[in-house]
Amino acid sequence: MASFHYATSLEKLLICLTVQKFTFVPFKSPEYLIGGVVMDIDLIVKGDRLILRGLKFHGYHGVKPEEKKLGQKFLIDVDAWLDLRKAGESDCLSDTVSYTDIYRIVKEIVEGTPQNLLESVAQLIASTTFAKFPQISSIRVKVGKPHVAVPGQLDYLGVEILRSRNAGGA
Repeated sequence: MASFHYATSLEKLLICLTVQKFTFVPFKSPEYLIGGVVMDIDLIVKGDRLILRGLKFHGYHGVKPEEKKLGQKFLIDVDAWLDLRKAGESDCLSDTVSYTDIYRIVKEIVEGTPQNLLESVAQLIASTTFAKFPQISSIRVKVGKPHVAVPGQLDYLGVEILRSRNAGGA
């Protein structure tokens, strides 16, 4: 049986500096396994990003008939990695991706055609965003359901995916 340890900040930095190409393999959200070391994803995917947090929509996703009939609230977080330098220097919206455009994609998907799985909702958000904005290199999408039929107290249950354009992850 393999053993794993949580990397120190220095170990994470050294691994990030030595990793040239890698495939994203979910291990423990939001951490990922590289070379037997659990890494925080923010240390793996470097660079500028647009951040959308706490988006709330009513949708009809789920496998149970009542989920598709009554619907429920969904919570969405999105990180989209792209170079923001030109926009930062020019102060011009045309030099970046508008986070309101990403918001609209998320809204259309979550409020749109019902999916059985949250994984499908997250994948649709990622692939649609990649298709519309070729300048985005990676995207992380978290989809949460706060109202689930699970005994006990919780904020939400959900999924989180990370896709990278260069790894064929869209």
